[in-house]
Amino acid sequence: MSTAAVTSSRPGEVLADLLPASRVRDVALVVGGAALTGLAAQISLPVPGSPVPVTGQTFAALLVGTALGARRSFLSLAVYALVGMAGVPWFAGGGSGAAAPSFGYVLGMLLASTVVGSLARRGADRSVLRMAGTMLIGEAIVYAIGVPYLALATGMSASAAVAAGLTPFLIGDVLKAALAMGLLPTAWKLIDKK
Repeated sequence: MSTAAVTSSRPGEVLADLLPASRVRDVALVVGGAALTGLAAQISLPVPGSPVPVTGQTFAALLVGTALGARRSFLSLAVYALVGMAGVPWFAGGGSGAAAPSFGYVLGMLLASTVVGSLARRGADRSVLRMAGTMLIGEAIVYAIGVPYLALATGMSASAAVAAGLTPFLIGDVLKAALAMGLLPTAWKLIDKK
C-alpha cells in the first residue's frame, strides 16, 4: 500500500500526527509552537499611528494551529500567553504582560489557533482554497478579540481602534495567508508522494 493511500485514508490527521506518538513528542510540539510564536513576534515593524506593530506572530500562531491540531495548539498558545504574562519578553517587539494594548491579539491567537487546528483535522489544510478560508477565519478571530481589547486598553473609540488595529494590517494578512496557502497543502502533497 502506498503512503499516499495511507495518508488519505486517515482523516482527522494534522501534520504533527505523522511523527511517532509519545508524550515527549506532544510536549516538544507544544513548547516548540510557543517558542516559534515568540520568535516570530520579534519580527516587528512599527505602524505609524498604531500601538500595534506588524509581526510574524499571527502567522506563526495560525501555522501552529494547522500543524499541531486544536488541543496541542491551544496548549502551545496558552504556554506562550502565560509565559509572556509572567514577564518573559517574547510578545511583539520584546513586550510582556497583559497590560499591553496588543495583548488582546494574543488572546485572539489562542482561540484562532484552536479553531484552525480543529478545521485542519477536518482537512482544511489539504487544499489551497480550504486553507485560504481557514486563514481568513483565523485572522477574523484574532481581530474580533484584539481590536475591542485595543479600544478598551487605550480608550480609543471603536472606529479609531479599527483604524489603528485592523486596517493597516490587511495587506500583510493577505500575504501571510498566501504563504500559508502554499505551505501546508504543499507539505501534504510532498508527504503523499513518498
